[in-house]
Amino acid sequence: MYHKSSKAIGEYALTNPKSLAVLVSPNVTEAEKAVKEAISQRKTLLVVGNCWVHYLGRARSKLEPGERILMIKEDGSLLVHRSVGYEPVNWQPPGCVFHVQVKGNVLEVRGVRRKPAESVKVFFDRIHIVSALSLVDSGMFSLYASEEDMQKAILLEPSLLEEGFKLISYEKKVEPGFVDVYGEDKNGKLVVVEIKRKTAGREAVLQLAKYVNAIKSKVNREVRGILVAPNIAKDVQRLLATLGLEFKALDPKKCAEILKKSETRKLETFFAEKSQ
Repeated sequence: MYHKSSKAIGEYALTNPKSLAVLVSPNVTEAEKAVKEAISQRKTLLVVGNCWVHYLGRARSKLEPGERILMIKEDGSLLVHRSVGYEPVNWQPPGCVFHVQVKGNVLEVRGVRRKPAESVKVFFDRIHIVSALSLVDSGMFSLYASEEDMQKAILLEPSLLEEGFKLISYEKKVEPGFVDVYGEDKNGKLVVVEIKRKTAGREAVLQLAKYVNAIKSKVNREVRGILVAPNIAKDVQRLLATLGLEFKALDPKKCAEILKKSETRKLETFFAEKSQ
């Protein structure tokens, strides 16, 4: 729904308290009232406008003025987004306590955490939109990963394959193609890994066998071949045994979780370094 004036929007919000409420180009006093109400009612809040940010906590940082999006979620998390990129430029995890006030025609939204003690202050001197939403979200979240994601997860945590596995290379070129992961086990044997995101069949086993034979022809060491997939098709285990190959069951969802944790750690490190 598009609204031409903040007055009309205010009336709409009052008569429909559980609906989407939007203020377009409000003054700071109108925005202050809407932000306080949204936070007190634990709604999802979006504020779009010209702002600057001060952070104080484990370190100290300052973000110069620019047009950005402030998002406060019902769990008390806070994020400040630029117009590009998927990562927030400033953020606070769930559990923040918020203080909202107007000083000198500037709207100040402060998110405070006790443990660890830190705060983010977001200042707006010009506001384009304030939006408060009551969102209903009961859907289950399922993580999925591509073969590339599974490969990345093994590179990040080689123990996913087996304890003591050491990475040598990945996408190693051999005459039949490219080996997904190439390494060495705890006993010094070379390991060739072929990854499949879905149920692995005969073709995957034969492909792995070609890679193993290509490596064996060039080295004077014992070479193991491991097929990594969520599961294998019927009768494939017999073929693996006949060819002297192995199977490792790996859930793509687990790989996705590892990648997500890795990205979260990178994000936390990025902001920690940026704040110093």
